[in-house]
Parts: sequence; structure tokens; C-alpha cells
Amino acid sequence: MTKPHTRDLLIEAVDAWLPQTQCTQCGYPRCLDYARAVVDGDADINQCPPGGDVTIRGLAALLGRIPRPLNTDYGEHKPRTVVRIDEPRCIGCTLCIQACPVDAIVGASKRMHTVIESECTGCELCLPPCPVDCIDVLPAAPPADAGDSPWPEYTLAETQRARRRTRARLERLAHRERRRRLERMHGRARSRAGQGRMQQEISAAVSRVRARRRQNQRTGHE
Repeated sequence: MTKPHTRDLLIEAVDAWLPQTQCTQCGYPRCLDYARAVVDGDADINQCPPGGDVTIRGLAALLGRIPRPLNTDYGEHKPRTVVRIDEPRCIGCTLCIQACPVDAIVGASKRMHTVIESECTGCELCLPPCPVDCIDVLPAAPPADAGDSPWPEYTLAETQRARRRTRARLERLAHRERRRRLERMHGRARSRAGQGRMQQEISAAVSRVRARRRQNQRTGHE
């Protein structure tokens, strides 16, 4: 059994071999989840189409496994892409903003949206929810200098930035959900308090009516 500290370090090392597109093609909601599954033995090392053979060979060497061809059940390795919104056709529904795992789309409700192409990972998760089909997929310009990145399509700076943006988004959504839960709890507490006050007022009113009735009965007998 892998010790917790060792497991965390291994997950981090596996995650570093993933291009951080957050595309979900591997069957997991984000790259880090896939890394955990690989380390725990719940997923194979050949389920990342964007990473392709580079990622498979890297994970095989890291984990002491035999490299295997990309499992095409999870998709084909293809050139990197970015998306662009045809802004005149955009209706400002915000569905693409909600779908983007790295916050690469900006805009407001009923306002034109736009893609920050330098932050777009090409995951294409924004395409299905768009109700007016106003998002185009375009070839991404190859990096001028990939530096020491193992992938020709991604620089390490890009993958690190995508990882940070993903974490920041998840933290923001978690904070928003916590705030909503607190608001609901406070709302229920206020509702219960209001019901309690109403019940007290009703009881007090009933007591006053009964007191007047008894008083009237005593007066009538005198």
C-alpha cells in the first residue's frame, strides 16, 4: 500500500505529465482526478488524447509500466485547437462561461462573450451547451518556443497556468456554494423564527380573546 505522503507526491508527478486541457476525455472531470485514478490503479496511463504518446511514455517511465498505444475509446490525438466566439451571433446566455474549466471565456448575462485565446486549452467543452452554435474551432498557433516542455503543442508555462486557473475556478465555485448553503440555512432559520413569532402572536391573541370572553361571562352574571 502506498503511504499517503508518497501517494500525494506521485499524484503530483503524474499530474505534471498531463497537458492540463481539463477536457474530460479521459473519463474524469479534471486532469488531477485522472492522475489520482492512475496512481490508485483505477485508470490506465493511455487515456489522455491531448497528451498522446508523449504523456503515455512519460507516465510509463514514471510508474515503471510498459507503454501502450493511446486507447482511442477516449478519443484521438489531434493537433491543438482554440475556440473563438462569433460575437454578433452570441446571445449572452453564459452557458459557455459556465462550461469552461479554465475561465477562458469572459462576458455577462445577455452581453457579448469573448474567448481569451491565450488561456484556451482547446477542450471544446463550451461547444455542446451553446444554443446558437456560435463557437468556432480553430487551429492553435504552435508555440514559438516550447522550451523544455515534453509536448510540442504546449509550453510548461501554459500547462502550469491552466492548472492554476482550474484550481482557482474550483475554489471560487466551492466558496459560492458554501455561501449559498449558509444563505439557505439562515433563510430557514429566519423562517422558523418567523413562524415561532407568529405562533406566539396567535397564542397571545387566543389568550386575549379567552380572557375577554371570561370577563364578559362574569360581567353578565353580576
